Amino acid sequence: MKQLAILIGIIIAVPFNTVLAQGVSQSRHNLSASGKGVVKTMDDSRVCIFCHTSHIDNPKAPMWNRKQSGAIYTLYDSSTMDAKPGQPDGTSMLCLSCHDGTVAIGNTYKNQNSMSFAHSMTKRGNLGTDLSDDHPISFVYDQNLAVEDGGLKSPLTLPPNMLDKNEKLQCTSCHDSHKDMEGNFLKRSNEFSELCFSCHDKDYWDNSGHKTALKTWNGVSPSPWSHMDAPYNNVSQNGCSNCHDTHNASGKERLLKREAEEENCLDCHNGNVAGTNIRAELSKPYRHDVYAYSGIHDPVESDFYITKHVECVDCHNAHASNSNSADAPLVKGANLGVKGISRSGMEVNPALNEYEICFKCHADNAMVQEKTTRYLGSNNTRLDFDPNNISMHPIIEQGKNLNPRGLVNPYNATSKLYCSSCHSGNGEESISGPHGSIFPSILKANYNMDKTPQLGKSWSLLMQGNFTLCFECHEVNSVTNIHIQISEGHFMETIGCNTCHDPHGYEGGTLSENAYGINFDRSVIQPNPINGRLIDLDQKKCFMTCHDPLGVVNYTHSAEGDNY
Repeated sequence: MKQLAILIGIIIAVPFNTVLAQGVSQSRHNLSASGKGVVKTMDDSRVCIFCHTSHIDNPKAPMWNRKQSGAIYTLYDSSTMDAKPGQPDGTSMLCLSCHDGTVAIGNTYKNQNSMSFAHSMTKRGNLGTDLSDDHPISFVYDQNLAVEDGGLKSPLTLPPNMLDKNEKLQCTSCHDSHKDMEGNFLKRSNEFSELCFSCHDKDYWDNSGHKTALKTWNGVSPSPWSHMDAPYNNVSQNGCSNCHDTHNASGKERLLKREAEEENCLDCHNGNVAGTNIRAELSKPYRHDVYAYSGIHDPVESDFYITKHVECVDCHNAHASNSNSADAPLVKGANLGVKGISRSGMEVNPALNEYEICFKCHADNAMVQEKTTRYLGSNNTRLDFDPNNISMHPIIEQGKNLNPRGLVNPYNATSKLYCSSCHSGNGEESISGPHGSIFPSILKANYNMDKTPQLGKSWSLLMQGNFTLCFECHEVNSVTNIHIQISEGHFMETIGCNTCHDPHGYEGGTLSENAYGINFDRSVIQPNPINGRLIDLDQKKCFMTCHDPLGVVNYTHSAEGDNY
């Protein structure tokens, strides 16, 4: 009696509509005249006849009443997949006898002439014979696969009845055709991707921002969740489904919801869900142009610095990314779990330092060419930032100068910088990182690249506005005084910071001519024709010959005086 009371209590506790939804008769799989869905026939009132029959000479279990098309299916394939799916078999063939669209729904063994239906199956339910845009099925899921893949759980830990008797994953691993408690006949809820994580075990996910974000869609079109039948309210609840689509995925490889790689990110990171409007940054004139490439990036590529491209996932790992901060040069949360190139030129996975991510494209086989032709250095930032150089900005290690003059707080001799300390969005509202800027080279502030900016006699007053980027770290009055000590600083009337200073660093040179980032623009500064010298920092003297390409100024500085 007590047990009966408990059972009654459980039944009462479950909402009535949920109880009904469990049964086939109340689900979309009731294709009879009494069916609750749109797809149904008026020719027959029997519920089970569309799948099963009690008397038929058909060897297929379980008393199967449907014909199979005999179609050859196009299978899902991906460079990151270690499973080896074959043509669908087992219970998946039973599902496909309706869902591949090749056999009429009412065409069963028991009904040779087929029943008529007022509506056809929706695109979502009609998978077709091209399964390359659907989650793979009919593959052996054993311990060897779990070890080889590295992102799958051991089959020993899977929920009961996930695999068939042949240890294969089938449609029925996720779907129960007789029960529809969770929607789409899922065996368990996929809120917070519970169903996905029955099998998948993604590195970093537990600390990922995409797992914990409570951001909601603001309703501004387009919807980032239009690919979902019944999206949840926020990013955390939608989990994997924020980016992936298990059936009829537009981005077939890795089942991404959008075909264009960047659109899987930007339909949330456009200010409508995420607080960061990356799409706006990428509309600026100087940007990492993710729109310019398609179908090139591959997560397992080993020649990523040769096959030139830039996509969001070259710098960000959606399974790992979070908002954690870090101290330079260590990778910040936004860039966790991404490949890189070490200071020695070797591939590292994952990158531990931000500069290693940048070195993928801006070191060996650089994607962009240096805009200034200089006497020293290369087009390889990996070599330019080498701590063994005469001079370099402290990207890899702290700088060489143990007593630097004119730094503003909080910078000092031991400071280290990120590449993104200079290369980042412009303006107070911009997003951290080199997505886009109104300034060349994706710089966060103005850095006048003109060879001869012609600041004139008021150069000391105009420096900060023309070279705002420099003075985020360097104190303008100290810099002015330092330049006045060399030939009274009159060269500053014509040339700017970039003409004399190399903002990255360089191999070679000497302390007397190349300390403090001095690496002249060859098109503006020429050696003295008599002694071949350019500058002597120890004596605070200039020897170089300067000329304006427009012929405005042409003069020579030497130890003996200025010759105009």
